[in-house]
Amino acid sequence: MLNSVTPFFVVDDLSATLRFYQSKLGFDVRYKGGGEGNADDFWAILGRDRVMLMFKAITPEVHPQPNHSRHEWARWDAYIYTDDPDSLYAEFLGRGVPMHQELANTHDGLRAFEITDNSGYVLCFGRPGNE
Repeated sequence: MLNSVTPFFVVDDLSATLRFYQSKLGFDVRYKGGGEGNADDFWAILGRDRVMLMFKAITPEVHPQPNHSRHEWARWDAYIYTDDPDSLYAEFLGRGVPMHQELANTHDGLRAFEITDNSGYVLCFGRPGNE
């Protein structure tokens, strides 16, 4: 039985990423480590409800490479299912989250919206439109 999947994102600044996901998206730090102390930590797993995302600062030469930077048709770096995209959208607007695509019924049958995080990754939050 499979229980979950945790996307892995490379970031330049782990501290800035933790601040963004905690203050803007309401995630909390589930695990963090890799260093000799909190200031030296280079990876973390953040979660909200049953969703988890992993972030890691690799080396100064390895930078985030969001999918949309490879090809315009590959906009999303993660799709996150939510029962109520409308409420989540309102929450995120209230927190000043940068929107990549406003809430809408999409041409591919979703009720969804997209945000851009502090590293340029695009996360789509939605559900199939017929639910």
